[in-house]
This record gives sequence, C-alpha cells and structure tokens, in this order.
Amino acid sequence: MGYEEKGTWLYLVVAVVGFGVYLALLLPRLATSAVDEVDYVPLMLWTIGGAIVVTIIARILLEIVFPSEQTKPDQRDKEIERTGERVGNSFVVIGALAALIMSWFELDWFWIANTIYLCFVLSAILSSITRLVAYRAGGFQSW
Repeated sequence: MGYEEKGTWLYLVVAVVGFGVYLALLLPRLATSAVDEVDYVPLMLWTIGGAIVVTIIARILLEIVFPSEQTKPDQRDKEIERTGERVGNSFVVIGALAALIMSWFELDWFWIANTIYLCFVLSAILSSITRLVAYRAGGFQSW
C-alpha cells in the first residue's frame, strides 16, 4: 500500500471516529439540556482540533512502523486525489446550502453549526471512499 493510500485510510478512520467521539460527548448533554443551553462550541473545537493532531501523529507513526517506498505522489495519485476532492466537495456545497436555508428560517446556531460539521465529515468520508475505490480498482480513469 502506497503512502497516499495509507493516508487516505487514516483520514477516513479519523473522520469517522472523531465525529463519533463528538456525538458520544454531545448526545448525553442534549438528553439533559435544551438545545440552546448546550455549550457545543468548545466540544466541537476540541474534537476537530483533536482529529487534526491525531491525524498528524498517526501519520508519523504509521510511516515509522510501515515505511512507504516512495512518499512523493505520482500522476495517478494526483488524479485520484483530484477526483476524490471533486466528489467529496459536493457535501461541502450541500452543507453550505443547508446552512443558508437554515439561517433564512432563523434556526438555532446549534443546528446550523452541526449541519455544517456533519457535511464536512460526510465530505471526508465520500472523498476517502472515492479515492480508495480508485486505488483498489486497478486502473484509474478520470471521470
């Protein structure tokens, strides 16, 4: 498995686990408090920041334990990256549109922020899966 593919697996796992941790910490607070009383911002910031730190440390450790022969991406890696980002960015756009519509109806900031966060996570998952399928498909064709 190449350097870029390992990084994609790591990105996928951290995105899913990081959002899972966020939900595991948030849902008990929602069970005991009203939405407008839940202090979700520090929790969201810590889980996003934690995911970034974990990704960096895990990537370093992964390369120490299982070193890649080549760390510089080739043309195939670049095409796969580009395609994965194009596919994943659809959820960023969906999240932005959802947040815009929610703001028109003056929904609570909690819902707007969490919708955007969810769409970022879905974007990471979708782009990672797209890349992994492209890596595993044998040949890669630009779509």
